[in-house]
Amino acid sequence: MTVLELSRGRLHFRLTRPPVSGILRLRLAVVWLGAGLAALLALCLTVAMGSGDYALTPHGLLNALLGAGERADLFVVWELRLPRATVALLAGAALGLSGAIFQSVTRNPLASPDMLGITQGAGTAVAAGVVLGTGAGLAPQTLGLAGALASGLAIYLLAWKRGTTGYRIVLVGIGVSWMCVSLTSYLLSRAELYQAQKVLGWLVGNLNDRGWQHAGPLALALAVLLPSVLLLGRWQRTLRLGDEVAGGLGTPVQRVRLALLLGGAALAAFATAAAGPVLFVALAAPQIAQRTARAGSPPLTASALTGSTIVLVGDLISQRLLADSVLPVGVVTGVLGAPFLLWQLARANRTGTGG
Repeated sequence: MTVLELSRGRLHFRLTRPPVSGILRLRLAVVWLGAGLAALLALCLTVAMGSGDYALTPHGLLNALLGAGERADLFVVWELRLPRATVALLAGAALGLSGAIFQSVTRNPLASPDMLGITQGAGTAVAAGVVLGTGAGLAPQTLGLAGALASGLAIYLLAWKRGTTGYRIVLVGIGVSWMCVSLTSYLLSRAELYQAQKVLGWLVGNLNDRGWQHAGPLALALAVLLPSVLLLGRWQRTLRLGDEVAGGLGTPVQRVRLALLLGGAALAAFATAAAGPVLFVALAAPQIAQRTARAGSPPLTASALTGSTIVLVGDLISQRLLADSVLPVGVVTGVLGAPFLLWQLARANRTGTGG
């Protein structure tokens, strides 16, 4: 038996087999899961794969995607452009979803992996591996993944005091972030020129030379982490009411918070490993999604789709902005994201939240 009820733009549903219930925000479904965003992503992908020094017509691009085009078209699409666009989409989705988790759990719109030390931990691990030779033989992507996961675990353990709270997680995360920044700066100060160039090339967030070997692990991570995080969405909504209220409603507060934080840290870690620390995407995407959908907190699915759009559009700008060179995508998102951060800080000051 299925029970449906429409009230104030929300569809309440309850199933008897399986025993599942929930609320579907119709505005959210129309705005983010409808044709609008799908058309925008399709347009961006078409431009990304069809334009450039070797231009392709829409018909030629479609033939290449179907494997029926010219040999040169197939090489450009399948070996050069499609892997890069795939990494951009997946990394953006992972960062947007990670930012939504951190902002919801901490109840702070300024909380994101690149503000709380997750991406900085990845940068320190890469710098240590290149300059000191630790983890010899490991790629920067592997070092970045290990560093991001380690910093996320350190933040949780340092914030623990008979449990954790969003306030302590934010404060400890900022402290860990600046510790990692200081260590990275010290390592760069004693690095050889070629070592410093290698580290800095990774630290700005870069999609150049990205291939299927980078997209594969990220796609697998999303396939595992995305359903897990969405299943925890019911508990996440009660956490926003405060620990005492959530506990009274039967939410295992500390276990849910730990699971969400580990999931968010893992998403940021895999995205950073694939594309480097692409700045401000995890901060901006959830807030843009929340305001567009007029939701009370960052919606998870919409935040992921928004993150994909931001990274893909940022990568298009980075490739087309200068005629003689390709900018790292992190430079573009950083330039665009800095004013957004200032606006968020000013807004938090005015409302007395999150600041």
